[in-house]
Amino acid sequence: MTGVDRVEFAYLRALVADPVPLFALARTRIGYVLLDRPGATAILGCAQRDDWGPLDALGRVMRRGSETHRRAEAALRRHARARCLPQRLGAMLRQHLPEGTCYINTGHSNLTDRVIRGLGRVPGMRIAVLLHDTIPLDFPQYQRPETLGKFKHFLARVARSADLVICNSKATLADGQRHLEAFGRLPDGLVAPLGIETVAPGPCPDLPEAPYFVTLGTIEPRKNHALLLDAWDHFAAEGRNAPRLVICGARGWKNETVLARLDAGNPLVEERPGLADAEIATLLKHSQGLLFPSLAEGYGLPPVEAAALGVPVVVSDLGIYRETLGDIPIYLPPSDVYSWRKKIEQLTEQKPAPIEFVPPDWDNHFNIVLSRV
Repeated sequence: MTGVDRVEFAYLRALVADPVPLFALARTRIGYVLLDRPGATAILGCAQRDDWGPLDALGRVMRRGSETHRRAEAALRRHARARCLPQRLGAMLRQHLPEGTCYINTGHSNLTDRVIRGLGRVPGMRIAVLLHDTIPLDFPQYQRPETLGKFKHFLARVARSADLVICNSKATLADGQRHLEAFGRLPDGLVAPLGIETVAPGPCPDLPEAPYFVTLGTIEPRKNHALLLDAWDHFAAEGRNAPRLVICGARGWKNETVLARLDAGNPLVEERPGLADAEIATLLKHSQGLLFPSLAEGYGLPPVEAAALGVPVVVSDLGIYRETLGDIPIYLPPSDVYSWRKKIEQLTEQKPAPIEFVPPDWDNHFNIVLSRV
């Protein structure tokens, strides 16, 4: 799961365990599905087991999309309290949602004009939106071409309709308020740090030859893999006592030069996409440290998760990490290859003692959020 996926999953898990009335709204390719608590609990179980059950008649007829996607939509229909075509969304919500419901939008999608109009049919409806970052507006050069426009429209809808904006950090709150003011309305804001769940290390076949470092994240320009490849070109040229680099993450977008360098090959660099969380935890525990030279982050889960495992962390000197990790990491400028190379050499020769860091937990996050919504 991506970082946002992890947050949305944590919300589903926490809310199905909360005793207050719960409904979940899902958008499918042909309309909307409304789940009650038993339905949402069933879908959570499907996700945890990665088992969505059989296709229904509609899923067998609709051939677009992967079979997993079609099975997931079939599971939503199977466990639905109600379902409707898009134009009937408002009527369905008005019929089934109690007065004073609070809608929580946990990602940067699905807060569409249609959904906002539909929610407006429910008396006393309040809208809370979780804002993960404002990177598409602050660093458009790192985005897919279509992302900027979509995010602008999303933030405009937040400014127009949200009663509460939930932010993962003070930095995100400040960035969000700066942009929301430009849209003419500033909803109430709330800071609730994300919870971090450490995963116990599990079997990881073929551990790299030690010593090695790990970098974790999608291979896209913002993650600044180019800096690490520059450092490892130097190590490959030197040849002696050189550390290895393990890149954990799928290949992303707008990064043709870096992908070409990876395809050209460096004997000290390897890609390992698609690893399970337990495998990544094992890789990290046996490594010299996590390297994270990102150019911009909203929260940046990997360094916080690595620190929670006691793993040394080297990060770009970004304000978000000063806020979330304090003096735990080693901070370096994200454009200074020489500084990164020298620090990597130092950590290769002598791995620091395990660090002690108690990360924020989800209980604290939800205590903050649910006291306001």
